Amino acid sequence: MPQTVRMQDAFGIVIFAVVAIAAVVAVGTFFTSGKAYDQIGKGGLSLRDGSDRPAVEPQPSGAVAIAERDDEIRQMLEARNDRRARRGEAPIDVEAELAALTQARPKADPALVSEVRQLVVARNARRVRKGQEPLDVEAEVERQLRDLGV
Repeated sequence: MPQTVRMQDAFGIVIFAVVAIAAVVAVGTFFTSGKAYDQIGKGGLSLRDGSDRPAVEPQPSGAVAIAERDDEIRQMLEARNDRRARRGEAPIDVEAELAALTQARPKADPALVSEVRQLVVARNARRVRKGQEPLDVEAEVERQLRDLGV
């Protein structure tokens, strides 16, 4: 029986010794690793290390961007037509749907514009009372309508 009690007493000492040694090794590894973790995923065989891309990617011009957008929309409409055909439904005219989707949005309702303008004027009055500079009413109305998607 006395031998078992000594083994139980030694178990706690062994646990604390192992934890202390592991903590010292972890702290030492942390300070000696330097920038080793920053190099992970970089190098000659890496596909996404950023060295193959220009610092500033060129933005497509207006005509190129519109043509690319129309091609992508056309692909999605054709895929939708394929799904409709598999379900046995009549296909839609892709070009007519594309024209309907890409035409300019209608002007905002005059009542909505008036309401947004009233809100901006009221906001400006509150800003002036607080001692802040008032906003440009027309620019803020345009921003608000753009945020609303109108």
